[in-house]
Amino acid sequence: MRIKGLAVVAALATMLIAVVPARAQDDATVRKDLTAVIALHGMPCGQVVRFERRGENDYVATCENGARYRVFVNPEGRVVVEKQ
Repeated sequence: MRIKGLAVVAALATMLIAVVPARAQDDATVRKDLTAVIALHGMPCGQVVRFERRGENDYVATCENGARYRVFVNPEGRVVVEKQ
């Protein structure tokens, strides 16, 4: 029984190790996309250094200059950037 438990723990650890780099890749992609959206809306930002996902297509982005923006899709399907 102990061997099965160790095998399960090893399998879970392997899955976690595989998922973490994929998530980091996704985070970098989201930061890049948010940076582009904010710039296209003419807001000063530089680069997004951190973001918080509030819901589907709803983020709060923190820029390297300290500015914070909420980036979301409104009910009409338009991307909106609001200074926080």
